[in-house]
Amino acid sequence: MQRIAPIAALIPAALALIGSAPPPPVPGGPIGVLQQGHYLCEMPGDATGPIGHPVADIDFRIVNASGYNAGGKHGNYLLTGDILTMTTGTLKGLKFHRVSERFLRRIEDNGEDGPLRCVLTGRTLRP
Repeated sequence: MQRIAPIAALIPAALALIGSAPPPPVPGGPIGVLQQGHYLCEMPGDATGPIGHPVADIDFRIVNASGYNAGGKHGNYLLTGDILTMTTGTLKGLKFHRVSERFLRRIEDNGEDGPLRCVLTGRTLRP
């Protein structure tokens, strides 16, 4: 009988949760993941030359739901809503705005989208 008493004590609390409101949203939006693959980064060009100028130092490859490789090193990222933050690794501290599933813009220090863009060039099945 002693084992039933603790369970019975939890029933009112469980019933109260059923009728309660959902928890508040995560700050910054729901947590998400990027499509796996190689993201090539570049600065825009102009009408007199190439469409873009590669910035290979910022190119990265998404290898799993929270990891990337860049510059031969592994790092982690966090995607909340449409904001991508590189939390560890070579690109630690960089932030990007996810404009679409395959297109990112670097967020400048003033919080605005900057000219640097990164585009998913293809999916990969291995790191």
